[in-house]
Amino acid sequence: MTEQKQLQKQIEKKSPALEKKLHVPEKEIIEESLVRISGYDVPGTKNAYVGLTRIKGVSWGISNAVCVKLGIPRMKKISELTKDEIIKIEKFLKAPEISDFLKNRRLDVETGETKHYIGTELDIRKDFDIRKMKKIRSYKGIRHTSGQPVRGQRTRSHFRKKGKIVAGVKRKAIK
Repeated sequence: MTEQKQLQKQIEKKSPALEKKLHVPEKEIIEESLVRISGYDVPGTKNAYVGLTRIKGVSWGISNAVCVKLGIPRMKKISELTKDEIIKIEKFLKAPEISDFLKNRRLDVETGETKHYIGTELDIRKDFDIRKMKKIRSYKGIRHTSGQPVRGQRTRSHFRKKGKIVAGVKRKAIK
């Protein structure tokens, strides 16, 4: 049988399956609360484990460590966290008591310490590192300066920017 015949039979019978197909649910407006943690707005509908990864510098491993060390259930919604728990999370992220391999700044060149940075501090450190590489003219610094990929990617077919001339590729003459 064709679909049209099946639909006609269902219309005659007034089956509930047809009502489900034809029924269009109204758009529900969900109020999404935002919770401010360490200078970042985290959606309240997310779980604690997932929501903490919205903070720059917090990976899945660190998010898991926060939940385990502070005794916060991973599936608890961010909007359900109390102010005390949010303060505990912020304090933990400023000075995390976790293994060194989880931290994002191991054996810093200047200080020799292992630290973990989040937010704008992470951006500042990254920017200073790139400036230092450019200044000492390391291979990575030269790649940063020339706008080329730094981590060994191929450039034959990617990293072509509009307006820049790619060596070995000629444009067709405009008539």
